[in-house]
Amino acid sequence: MTIYTRDLLPHTRSVRANGSWTPDSRIALSAQASPNFARTWEQMARYSLQTYRDYLGLPGNPIDFRDNFTLSDTPLDAADHAPAPTDAGKGTFATTGAPQSSAEFASYAGLIADVTPAPELLAGADNPFPVAYARRTPLMIYNFGAYSHLLLSEFHQAGGRIVIREFHSPADLADLPERVVINCPGYAAREWWNDKSLIPVRGQTSWLPPQPDAPYALEYKGVAMISKSDGVMIQGYDMYGLGDMDGVGNSFEHADRAEAEKAVTIIGDLFTRFQPRNG
Repeated sequence: MTIYTRDLLPHTRSVRANGSWTPDSRIALSAQASPNFARTWEQMARYSLQTYRDYLGLPGNPIDFRDNFTLSDTPLDAADHAPAPTDAGKGTFATTGAPQSSAEFASYAGLIADVTPAPELLAGADNPFPVAYARRTPLMIYNFGAYSHLLLSEFHQAGGRIVIREFHSPADLADLPERVVINCPGYAAREWWNDKSLIPVRGQTSWLPPQPDAPYALEYKGVAMISKSDGVMIQGYDMYGLGDMDGVGNSFEHADRAEAEKAVTIIGDLFTRFQPRNG
């Protein structure tokens, strides 16, 4: 077994993600997905959940769970998170080559509601946060350092090898000595295979020092925070009221300090509202 790659794990796009298990997050556009895709997605999601659960409890906690708190100063209900209706005047993915509304994205989470933890509204003393409304949902996360080390260790133990190589066209695959090639270049397929249906979705993640005494996650005012073993991840995912459209079509990969500071400030302002404890 051989993996051909341009970049090793520490430098891949996936390692820059926020590291939470959200299998239907912008997975497809409803109109473009095939009639059978929902069923296929459900099978993949169930298999994925079962597979990752086998990694729970291993050294370094490559896969772990966090209580994820959704916080709000106004009532939490389905209407708050419903996608904005489509605007016929803006067009759609089919007419413009890019989605124009969050409503275009498919939502499949309900298909696996029987195997994923249900959210729990917190009230009174059960709500430890300085906001009026809170909801708790267990969230499966990836600790990238331990997880990538585990994957590479298992791969090498099985006799695998890694070759650093960059491919520029599908014709380059013909030079490989292997008779079977599984081609998965990710976003690079947009140019490599001229597959313009692949849509870039940029996210700006910021990392703070680890806080092992605060193993939880939260969402507030369009910002997510996840305390993991390799650091506290902070990401603005909807700070501008765009919903699932935030970052869609943006392939810019460099850090955006202004965006990072805005997300960190929102979380910082939340924690300054905590009442100090005596003693």
